[in-house]
Amino acid sequence: MTVDTPLLDTVRTPADLRKLEPEQLRQLSDELRAEVIDAVSVTGGHLGSGLGVVELTTAIHYVFDTPKDKLIWDVGHQCYPHKILTGRRDRIRTLRQKDGLSGFTKRSESEYDPFGAAHAATSISAALGMAVARDLKGEDNRIVAVIGDGSMSAGMAYEAMNNAGDRGKQLTVILNDNDMSIAPPVGAMSAYLARAASSDSYHGFRNLAKQLAKRLPKRLHNAAAKAEEFGRGMVTGGTLFEEMGFYYVGPIDGHNLEHLIPVLENVREMTDGPVLVHVVTQKGKGYEFAEASGDKYHGVAKFDVVSGKQHKAKPNAPSYTSVFGNQLIAEAKRDSKVVGITAAMPAGTGLDKFMKEFPDRCFDVGIAEQHAVTFAGGLAAEGMVPFAAIYSTFLQRAYDSVVHDVALQNLPVRFALDRAGLVGADGATHAGAYDTAFLGCLPNMVLMAAGDEAELVHMTHTAAAYDEHPIAFRFPRGEGIGVDMPETPQFLEIGKGRVLKEGTSVALLSFGGRLNECLRASELLAAKGLSTTVADARFAKPLDEDLVRRLAAEHEVLLTVEEGSVGGFGAFVLHYLSREGRLDSGLKIRTLTLPDRYQDQAGPREMYEEAGLTAEHIAACASALFDAEASSADARA
Repeated sequence: MTVDTPLLDTVRTPADLRKLEPEQLRQLSDELRAEVIDAVSVTGGHLGSGLGVVELTTAIHYVFDTPKDKLIWDVGHQCYPHKILTGRRDRIRTLRQKDGLSGFTKRSESEYDPFGAAHAATSISAALGMAVARDLKGEDNRIVAVIGDGSMSAGMAYEAMNNAGDRGKQLTVILNDNDMSIAPPVGAMSAYLARAASSDSYHGFRNLAKQLAKRLPKRLHNAAAKAEEFGRGMVTGGTLFEEMGFYYVGPIDGHNLEHLIPVLENVREMTDGPVLVHVVTQKGKGYEFAEASGDKYHGVAKFDVVSGKQHKAKPNAPSYTSVFGNQLIAEAKRDSKVVGITAAMPAGTGLDKFMKEFPDRCFDVGIAEQHAVTFAGGLAAEGMVPFAAIYSTFLQRAYDSVVHDVALQNLPVRFALDRAGLVGADGATHAGAYDTAFLGCLPNMVLMAAGDEAELVHMTHTAAAYDEHPIAFRFPRGEGIGVDMPETPQFLEIGKGRVLKEGTSVALLSFGGRLNECLRASELLAAKGLSTTVADARFAKPLDEDLVRRLAAEHEVLLTVEEGSVGGFGAFVLHYLSREGRLDSGLKIRTLTLPDRYQDQAGPREMYEEAGLTAEHIAACASALFDAEASSADARA
């Protein structure tokens, strides 16, 4: 086979990869990197992270016997090279598309994805569970978890490492260090030390020394152990990991296959406890535009490979995220107590501009949502005005802190919940479906949802001024609907909605981002001769009971509409009407929510059509209920 032969064409699975000679892996990695760049240019998606682990992915699959050996990717957004090498190359250009490949690892997609992940810091916990299960079943496979340095800011990673060190199970954790610069310089000397420290001879000598040291008096034994760990720590780093019970190897150049493979081969043969292999990589490696701007090319739209230019549609209206960020800056200018908190998502939550404007009043706590919430509670307890800007899906990770540290103590933390509802290509793992349900059951909590971008301005202002209870306001991903923006924000009366359109037959009560679809549905119903009221609840808690009572009393059909799960706003309305004895009045009522299942990735419009939350679906449901009511009335007559 010549050097010009496309090796990637010969590799359908890792078993094919393992047939290659080590000197061929450089060519394969170069072809794999080019394939990732080309595929993502067509689909969009996460680019920089995957490019940074091309050689690491190749080396792992070359050394370990996957899928018998379990490979777990933390977060999963760096798994595109892994997908190409594990039988999914023919579908790689369906990434993040409807009925295509997920942008993350997914158990139902491949046997090479033993654990699904799209949130950070889950890999070591899952890997330890698999290692324990392996030993209980008497099996002998290897478990490998790859975790990025960013995920190491999450406490869950350390909880898992502490437990793994205590259990002493065979487990390999690969720390991919591509941003935090926690490593000393890498090169020939560090590679030599890593290879030596992971070798059978050194590892065997170390174990023999440990056995001999145990025969020494305890004081000398402890001194000898500390001396050995300190000595290795001085030249390789990793003292923290050693203290947690891991055998540390590294740092290693994560793009040098000649360094990576022998170390991984040595580590594969270690059977007497957990090992941490520290590799240093460059995010976006091999694509100049991604190397030069890691944040810009972390997640990309479709782009031109030659120029690097992304094909982003020109927005018709400002994004909800930017509207929130700009309004928070305005609130901070009015009140010096306003502070912003993000869990490693300053740009994603709109706090990047706030951070530049008020660097001393904006706090990025890392991937640590639980800490972010309790930290905000501490700020609120001291009279500050904290805004915890967290994606709806990520707030799930901090639920105990919301309950115990904020709601129970009635601390006025302001929760700005971005990505409420469906999120398109990121799929089920990032959908903000559940916050209304899981926050609405908490005493002291106030819940708002923005029906448009102007309402988001008012809700941000209201949250800043309101200090009686914790308050959360949710808003969707993407651009607004193009309404006129207010010159002056208004304080919204807590627990009061608004009526946008008066009618007599059908009432559509919207909570959140489907408001414009309800207005469109009213036009479709008008074409059928049905007079429709459209109301914006604004608040799920406290519920505007006067508004709900009036809508129920004055209309034959009532629909609640929300881009959230069952158990949310619609359930609150039903609970109130049931308590008031109004469900026996002949009113035809339905709650339109997201379906009670996880929706796979697709375009936003496709997902809302599937969920039955478009104007056409809303109108069809209302019309069917009205026709049923009319038929029932005729039968009674």
